Amino acid sequence: MITFSSIRELVDAANSQNARISSIALAQTALDEECGIQDAYDKMQRAYAVMRQSALDGLAPGLRSVSGLSGGGALKMKNRAKGGQSLAGPFFSEVVCSALAVSESNACMGRIVAAPTAGSSGVLPACLTALEKYHNIDEKTIVMGLINAAAVGMVIAKNASIAGASGGCQAECGSAAAMAASAMTEIMGGTPDQCAAAVAQALKSLMGLVCDPVAGLVEEPCVIRNVSAAAVAIAAAELALAGIETNIPADEVIFAMDKVGKSLPAALRETGFGGVAATPTGRAVARRMGAAAEE
Repeated sequence: MITFSSIRELVDAANSQNARISSIALAQTALDEECGIQDAYDKMQRAYAVMRQSALDGLAPGLRSVSGLSGGGALKMKNRAKGGQSLAGPFFSEVVCSALAVSESNACMGRIVAAPTAGSSGVLPACLTALEKYHNIDEKTIVMGLINAAAVGMVIAKNASIAGASGGCQAECGSAAAMAASAMTEIMGGTPDQCAAAVAQALKSLMGLVCDPVAGLVEEPCVIRNVSAAAVAIAAAELALAGIETNIPADEVIFAMDKVGKSLPAALRETGFGGVAATPTGRAVARRMGAAAEE
């Protein structure tokens, strides 16, 4: 996919053609990859199929990672929702369950789509599969939303970072939340400008989120952060669809995120030497796993 230089450029291109961001991105992808529009669409459709399956794989009874840090949470959440105990209703319960399922499947070496990374792979599938199921959205609209998300992710990757090692978890789960927020906004009928607002709101909400994996594994607190990022994405999309504008443009938020990420100390950028990884329990887990940890 051709990388747009900014969210503003992406939105302006869509507005000038009275089109959705996804349509512009799909056409650009076909040009860049020298293939037909349908071929480019089919590639993303296959990615969505993997996302949908990973949300199911994570519900397997007895699922547990080698470290023992994750697995089984999604099934517990599913059972709670079935029992009618959910605090926030079936849609949000589905989002929480799927975010857990995909993240736990990743931790257990299952097949996932890095969106934009493996550590943040649960956010987009959770939001999109729940929309498809509870809002009766057809698959084509969902896949086009995924293309929208990919375009947003490319802009973030170009102007900031999508790697925890360089920008903290704001670069991973934060970017995933922004991508999901934009996708959901478009899917639910939002304009390109509203998609941009959703991106800004999501990134602002997760600005400064550190990357502190216990024992260097993409499990604790990564799995739960996927759930939190999905919740932020939903809130950001709701704000945008309500017509609530962002005071700081999306591109400026992305640049701010880049500066914040670069200012984070190394201990908070995926090294496992800070945050919850540096707690007594976190260090004990690292020693148990034989990982290199700061004493």
